[in-house]
This record gives sequence, structure tokens and C-alpha cells, in this order.
Amino acid sequence: MSRQVVLPNESPDLTPRRLADLARLAEELGYESVWLPDHVLPPEPFGEVFGGVYEPLATLAYLAAATERVQLGTSVVIVPLREPHLLAKQAATIDRLSGHRLILGVGAGWNEPEFAEIGADFSRRGAALDETLSLLDQLFTTGRGRAGGYFEPRPEGRIPILVGGNSTVALRRAVRAGDQWLSAGLSPEAFAERVATLAQLDPAHRVRRIARQQFDRDLAEAVETYRAYREAGADAVAVHFGGDDGYEERMTAFASATA
Repeated sequence: MSRQVVLPNESPDLTPRRLADLARLAEELGYESVWLPDHVLPPEPFGEVFGGVYEPLATLAYLAAATERVQLGTSVVIVPLREPHLLAKQAATIDRLSGHRLILGVGAGWNEPEFAEIGADFSRRGAALDETLSLLDQLFTTGRGRAGGYFEPRPEGRIPILVGGNSTVALRRAVRAGDQWLSAGLSPEAFAERVATLAQLDPAHRVRRIARQQFDRDLAEAVETYRAYREAGADAVAVHFGGDDGYEERMTAFASATA
């Protein structure tokens, strides 16, 4: 089972250099990927629950230049808040700049005031996500827009699409239009129940199953939880290593303990 890192993008005081150093350390320690969350206007002050100080796609372009091998992912972009053609251009550009290391994690969103502030329609957020995924597939594969016009840079191969969400709707979307599925906030037992539902929808196990885990400063407990997710059917676990202080130490200790 693969280990991944959720970068601590929840402090306004986090420096760009620190983010780059953490991404490079994750790469050196053998973590498969690094992830950044997305919020334009979270409902409360930034913290471990509401991350997303730095805009994730712009930041991943920066991290692409600071790393060589580690995969770069959004966890997850709130798609209905974004103009879909621009999102396609940003994703394809980062994919090219990074040497095809981008994983585009997408979600429908849940914070209605955030939608209202931006002027997005909260009631049709699921439909907007599905429409954008269809458009991305068209632009990336044909290089043409729906009303004409040429799209570049076209990805050399498929940009993996990760679908976030715990609902059955999200699971169906992952099977229909995605390559990976991310669950957040579920215990290993609840994750296993969702995996069982996904297995019915995806009996060939085509969609990769990823759980998000919080490291709460107790290494032994974190390792036990990691192994429980593996037993529950996770193909990978994306770990957030608690508060900003000591992030490097916990990341290093966890990598050694789960090697």
C-alpha cells in the first residue's frame, strides 16, 4: 500500500520555501504523492480542518519545479467554483511542466456560503462537476472545444482524475469518470463499508481507493490506523501530519515505521 502526504496548507505564515522543502522531503522519503486542498473562502479561520491558504494549482506548478519524481495532486479542487476551460488549461499546463505528474482531484463542494460569495449555483454543483469532467475529457483527447477552437497543451497521456467524496453519488462518479477515489473523515470501519459499495459498482477494481488519515502525534496509533485502512481495502493512504511544528519529524518517523 502506498503512502502519500497532505501538505499543511492551513497556515497563512507558511512560507513557499517550507512547502517546497516538505515536498522534496516527501520525495526523498519515498512517499508516492503530495496533495494540496482547495478553499477560496472557507467558513472559518484557516486551520487543520479548513486548509487551502495557497491556491493549489498555482502552488503545484511551483512544486513541480522544486521536485523531480513525486506525484502532485489536488485534494480536491472545488470544480463548480471554477471556469471549466481555464481549469482544463491550468491542469494541462501543470501536467506538461511537471513531466506528467499531476493527479487532478475534483469534488462538488459542500460550503454553501462559499458558493454564494462567488456567485456559483450551489443547487446544481453536482451537475456542474459532471459537465466539467465531460469537457475536460473532450479537450484533453480531441484538442477541440465544443464550439470550435483549439486546445493546447494536450496531455501526452491521460491525466488521472481523482474523485473525492463519501456519498454513493461520488462513488458512481468515480467509476464513471475517474481513475481514483478519495475518502476523507471516515474511520477504517466506515471506509470498509464504502469500499464494499464501490466494489459492487467497480468489480474489476479499476478505480484506485485512497483514504485520508490524520496523524495525531502518536506514532504507534498512526501506524495502527494506517494498517487498518489497508485491511479495509485502501490502495493508498494520504496522511496529514498534524500541526505545522514538527511536520518533518512526524513525516520521517511515519515513513520509517511503515516501510
